[in-house]
Amino acid sequence: MSIVMTLQEISDRLEIQDLMVAYSHAVDTRDWDAFDDVFTPDATIDYTEMGGGRGTLTETKDFLRTVMPHFSSFQHMVATSKVTLDGDSAEGRTICYNPMVIDKGEGETHVFLCGLWYVDHFVRTDAGWRIKERYEEKSYTYNQPAGFTVPVN
Repeated sequence: MSIVMTLQEISDRLEIQDLMVAYSHAVDTRDWDAFDDVFTPDATIDYTEMGGGRGTLTETKDFLRTVMPHFSSFQHMVATSKVTLDGDSAEGRTICYNPMVIDKGEGETHVFLCGLWYVDHFVRTDAGWRIKERYEEKSYTYNQPAGFTVPVN
């Protein structure tokens, strides 16, 4: 099977790939304002299947500012994106491998793993490609503490 792409399609795919990386770096550095360069202002972001919330860009940034300090460390590694382009919009499904570290106190930590897919609707804007809709589809968790829920406080 031969895949022939135009320069525009190649450019679009690279820009979307960079967008996915920008999201991961924003989360892992806790730079919630960087989400403004990743999502559209009217984006809907749905983390419910992984135990989080669903909301607007502003609501999601507020949620993450509240929740993520409960974790001492985490990484969001994305790979194997399947992107279908359609002019100025695109659909994507991307694997995310996400180790999370909880500080148990007294120098002890607990590590658990989350496997998920980002299911995204991308749009081309005047500022470049952005995510308009994001849904986290759960694949698995491993070593998650019994009774663990996303800490909202």
